[in-house]
Amino acid sequence: MSYAAYKMMHWPTGIENCASGFVTHSRADFAPQIAPIQTDDLESEWPTKRQIGPLPNLIVTAANILEVYMVRVQEDDSRESRASAETKRGGVMAGISGAALELVCQYRLHGNVETMTVLPSGGGDNSRRRDSIILAFQDAKISVLEFDDSIHGLRTSSMHCFEGPEWFHLKRGHESFARGPLVKVDPQGRCSGVLVYGLQMIILKASQAGYGLVGDEEALSSGSAVSARVESSYVISLRDLDMKHVKDFTFVHGYIEPVMVILHERELTWAGRVSWKHHTCMISALSISTTLKQHPLIWSAVNLPHDAYKLLPVPSPIGGVVVISANSIHYHSQSASCALALNNYAVSADNSQEMPRSSFSVELDAANATWLSNDVAMLSTKTGELLLLTLAYDGRVVHRLDLSKSRASVLTSGIAAIGNSLFFLGSRLGDSLLVQFTSILSSSVKEEVGDIEGDVPSAKRLRKSSSDALQDMVNGEELSLYGSAPNSTETSQKTFSFSVRDSFINVGPLKDFAYGLRINADPKATGIAKQSNYELVCCSGHGKNGALCILQQSIRPEMITEVELPGCKGIWTVYHKNTRGHNADSTKMATKDDEYHAYLIISLESRTMVLETADLLGEVTESVDYYVQGCTISAGNLFGRLIFCLFRRRVVQVYARGARILDGAFMTQDLPISESSTVLSVSIADPYVLLRMSDGNIQLLVGDPSTCTVSINIPAVFESSKKSISACTLYHDKGPEPWLRKTSTDAWLSTGIGEAIDGADGAAQDQGDIYCVVSYESGDLEIFDVPNFNCVFSVDKFMSGNAHLVDTLILEPSEDTQKVMSKNSEEEADQGRKENAHNIKVVELAMQRWSGQHSRPFLFGILTDGTILCYHAYLYEGPESTPKTEEAVSAQNSLSISNVSASRLRNLRFVRVPLDTYTREEALSGTTSPRMTVFKNIGGCQGLFLSGSRPLWFMVFRERIRVHPQLCDGSIVAFTVLHNINCNHGLIYVTSQGFLKICQLPAVSSYDNYWPVQKIPLKGTPHQVTYFAEKNLYPLIVSVPVLKPLNHVLSSLVDQEAGHQLENDNLSSDELHRSYSVDEFEVRVLEPEKSGAPWQTRATIPMQSSENALTVRVVTLFNTTTKENETLLAIGTAYVQGEDVAARGRVLLFSVGKNTDNSQNLVSEIYSKELKGAISAVASLQGHLLIASGPKIILHKWTGTELNGVAFFDAPPLYVVSLNIVKNFILLGDIHRSIYFLSWKEQGAQLNLLAKDFGSLDCFATEFLIDGSTLSLIVSDDQKNIQIFYYAPKMSESWKGQKLLSRAEFHVGAHVTKFLRLQMLPASSDRTSATQGSDKTNRFALLFGTLDGSIGCIAPLDELTFRRLQSLQKKLVDAVPHVAGLNPRSFRQFRSNGKAHRPGPDNIVDCELLCHYEMLPFEEQLEIAQQIGTTRMQILSNLNDLSLGTSFL
Repeated sequence: MSYAAYKMMHWPTGIENCASGFVTHSRADFAPQIAPIQTDDLESEWPTKRQIGPLPNLIVTAANILEVYMVRVQEDDSRESRASAETKRGGVMAGISGAALELVCQYRLHGNVETMTVLPSGGGDNSRRRDSIILAFQDAKISVLEFDDSIHGLRTSSMHCFEGPEWFHLKRGHESFARGPLVKVDPQGRCSGVLVYGLQMIILKASQAGYGLVGDEEALSSGSAVSARVESSYVISLRDLDMKHVKDFTFVHGYIEPVMVILHERELTWAGRVSWKHHTCMISALSISTTLKQHPLIWSAVNLPHDAYKLLPVPSPIGGVVVISANSIHYHSQSASCALALNNYAVSADNSQEMPRSSFSVELDAANATWLSNDVAMLSTKTGELLLLTLAYDGRVVHRLDLSKSRASVLTSGIAAIGNSLFFLGSRLGDSLLVQFTSILSSSVKEEVGDIEGDVPSAKRLRKSSSDALQDMVNGEELSLYGSAPNSTETSQKTFSFSVRDSFINVGPLKDFAYGLRINADPKATGIAKQSNYELVCCSGHGKNGALCILQQSIRPEMITEVELPGCKGIWTVYHKNTRGHNADSTKMATKDDEYHAYLIISLESRTMVLETADLLGEVTESVDYYVQGCTISAGNLFGRLIFCLFRRRVVQVYARGARILDGAFMTQDLPISESSTVLSVSIADPYVLLRMSDGNIQLLVGDPSTCTVSINIPAVFESSKKSISACTLYHDKGPEPWLRKTSTDAWLSTGIGEAIDGADGAAQDQGDIYCVVSYESGDLEIFDVPNFNCVFSVDKFMSGNAHLVDTLILEPSEDTQKVMSKNSEEEADQGRKENAHNIKVVELAMQRWSGQHSRPFLFGILTDGTILCYHAYLYEGPESTPKTEEAVSAQNSLSISNVSASRLRNLRFVRVPLDTYTREEALSGTTSPRMTVFKNIGGCQGLFLSGSRPLWFMVFRERIRVHPQLCDGSIVAFTVLHNINCNHGLIYVTSQGFLKICQLPAVSSYDNYWPVQKIPLKGTPHQVTYFAEKNLYPLIVSVPVLKPLNHVLSSLVDQEAGHQLENDNLSSDELHRSYSVDEFEVRVLEPEKSGAPWQTRATIPMQSSENALTVRVVTLFNTTTKENETLLAIGTAYVQGEDVAARGRVLLFSVGKNTDNSQNLVSEIYSKELKGAISAVASLQGHLLIASGPKIILHKWTGTELNGVAFFDAPPLYVVSLNIVKNFILLGDIHRSIYFLSWKEQGAQLNLLAKDFGSLDCFATEFLIDGSTLSLIVSDDQKNIQIFYYAPKMSESWKGQKLLSRAEFHVGAHVTKFLRLQMLPASSDRTSATQGSDKTNRFALLFGTLDGSIGCIAPLDELTFRRLQSLQKKLVDAVPHVAGLNPRSFRQFRSNGKAHRPGPDNIVDCELLCHYEMLPFEEQLEIAQQIGTTRMQILSNLNDLSLGTSFL
């Protein structure tokens, strides 16, 4: 392996930064949005609606992912039926029945976000200005982003970089820094400060609103938004102000000029020296004058505890700053100060006066905080408790601090308050939560205990998305309310009630994972389908958020029945009025979504079958009037729009030369369509049926609901035009407020007036509008309204996949430039481009808006080369959209155009959505069967299913598309939904092998994640997991914190052998009985459950007191007495007893028994031995057991009763973090000394060092990388890099083979904790070239997991592909506009953090950058491919082969 590709497969989920701000809208946009006015009880509704106030956006970052969310609140409407309110999460509180987060935009940046803040625009609640996002990146890069409505995304407004030669003086000779840049912002948005290189403060001056800039004022008046921007920047050296060690800084409220308060330590101290040197911290307040660039000191406070680490600015009107330290909280302002001791370790600076104490003891190191109101802050501790800090104040003087317990929740990495009634708990270690709070007076509070969701029965709760259920059920303590009774103080304390409203799944930090078989694995599967037999079982989370995450990249539906059915072309299910059977009373009918299907129509090659979908699927082909002599093109329901008209509902069945209307089983109308041409594709949107004919024409069947008949109508638009149509579809814009109406410029249409004009029968009118989307052979796309067929939106060259689609009528450039452009493009086309650009066209279209109050339509198109274009509609009211069309009208001077332009959807635009994990498949020549099927409810999910050789599920959650492949059955030819008694909200599909399968989606998995995931809570920290394949068991190490009395803990720290007595002279008796938290380790053996129930713990192996289990592995040992191989469970442990006791450890061997009934005898200990040093890694090497114990590597043979050492290796490793074995080669990674490459010789019983890396690398994980006959060694380190080494004793620079040589290096941007070697799958191009044979088959990729919750892989490439992709990568660095202006090349440079490092070769391509190629417009793809001397199809097939070869799990 000389060349490799780095590919992300599951992006980071652990949220590191969160903030809220008015990014996509301004505060003023909220004034009119007080629900549609209900005239009947306006007065009663008004106060509750107003209370929520303007809701800002939520911005979160996870490693290099940046996401902006909108908070959607559902007001509780008492007139709604109670049934619908029950389903929302968290019940009704303060007039709100639910709140959910909806994705606005998501970006993958070329750099990890260190810190983030929102630059406020200043101004009050009626301000029209918006906030901007400030991101800070490693070393000293700062980007300011603002939301641009016209592209519905973020745009960089300024970039500030303080790196490189001209800024070297800022580092003052240092190479490594304890932390990255820290950014904070003035609450009024006048400036922002960024602390870089430890002591350099960068001040970013914001451009002030309403000063001088005329353009801004004009823009504001014309209605377009202006965001806060940064005007200039300068540097303050804090060293010149006599500050040495800055810990934190912030801007405080209530001053005329921005005032920055800095927390810094004058002289360093540490825990062992505190009795001599303590209270070393101080705060200094500087008044920042950005115009004069001056910063005088205005006040300061000294003698703060040495462990103070965080400043919390107190909001107006109080002002000042709260200083948080591990054992006390201090408040300081210019005029007053007070403090609160949190536990017995807090002492005042001069030991004289006693500090006020809180009523309970708590440690506050590593806390996060936000303000719930102007005098109550919420703190989240390191154990996940939420505490409320109340400031008792008079005027602006704070005279007391009160702390009270509130609830338990996740372990947070950040908290953001969103508006005045919600906050967001961001977490790296557990799921992040959106919580609503309201304050209640303490007198009325009863002691509430228990779950937040007390009222929902647990069965109903499990039916919701599984992660929600877990979050609330399992963590009984998670959100239990510790009775928040008032403290015994004079003031009545504010108490709050909370309700969880939404949650984000997080699978990080992935400490370890095992690769095992799924429950419903298919033993007969081969090839890629075999991959969906496996799943990753991951150790993730920490403490009480610890969980096992079961991740699967592909969906494997749970099969109910399967029938062999060769030659199937399509399947459809239809409703009929008596589908609910005997008890079809009116209430049952009303729940329209829950209605059962009546018939299943199956189209075979030359006939059609009809089945009843009652309790049993029975064939009724002979007894119904369906057309059964030939194949069916499509079937569906008509006239079922209104619930009270259900008795009129009909089925329409379209076949090649005609259509039939049926009432249940009886035909009511038979309609011949055309003699000359046949029907190719059908789209049904009640009451219209759109047919695309083989002669390129379009016919519309128009239904008449009053008579339930259908007539043919050929739209005149298409008769006259000579353009031939390649694909078309109907789009039904449902709902009482159809979304597309908002995009029309005639606002009056959306009010009641339009309905009187539009249709004679007003009954159907409130069901929305219907549009027809058409794409032509030329690649253009048009949208027409139905049935008038006026063009309301048109796009040139839809198939080229531009990033944004805008109505061509708006973007009409002036005539001359148009001509020049067309000339140029023609010339380019003639320049010997051999690529068949002309025959790429759209073969299938779909447009759909799924349910949801604020949902917007998606538009999908499939091209002939297999590209899937996905667009999301958005609304943009541009100031410039009116005049141009008027000019066009006056120029043409004809009436028709003015009519046309009046009804156009002028404010409609589409933005392209990247689809990560899909593999293209070329459309075969000739007609293709439709591949897209929309579903509204399959197991509670909605979206679109794409059939074909690599089927995909597109699921829509929070207005975001999640793509999940389904590999288990190979190619799928037909798909439909089925809802009946035996198959509740399930699905039917037919495989290309001719099997019809009726299935349901597995309910335990949650699909709103990059991969489907199931979380199994452990209530402890998981450390390592392994897979016992023979019994399908997962042994894993779990540690649970246990409170113990201090004297027990101390006695365990004494070396028993030396016989020391415990010297506790300096500890008083009450201190000895204080409890102390100790981690207790155990190994749990878990077994997956069949039905998807929680996994069962089959056995538990406890460790001794103060013994930590470090490693658990399944090993195969050769028993020298019985001469047989035995598969055993090996556990390595260490006694952790402090620095005074010599390190010892145990190695334990367990056999796993046969009987699964009695869990006691499942595992039995067969051997244990104590060794010197911690046993940190074990592995089996050709039947021997290799043990890393402290600084020694010892190889043992197994006699059946004991382990005997046969060889050892005394390397200078300090602590082995990983051991890998291939044949007789050993790779070991050390915590500080990099990697060692050893071999084992049987005849001389020798462990020989072949080579080592001479660098000092802090290893995290190691593995062998196998490519054909080449063996490479890969290692990841603490600086988030990976390096690939190779052993070449013949090369001169390897010092006769002593030194491992570098083959490639790459910066991943996350700590890689585990590599897993998996054989690559054969890709499409490999099958043709069978001559290369064995070299391609023995090729392995490495799957890796990281601490951010991301999963990726390193896959070997052959040189030709690598050179091609590398030159493409170099082009894309400049060709793609990168978000936040980050450079992908500098992000992927090896980081050595100041250590000497000789750069290695750049032999890894970055697929995170290459994936931008497919998102470029078609013409640019051709151009770039031509510039690097290859073709677009060649590049795409290389990328395709790579994703095929690595489509694991």
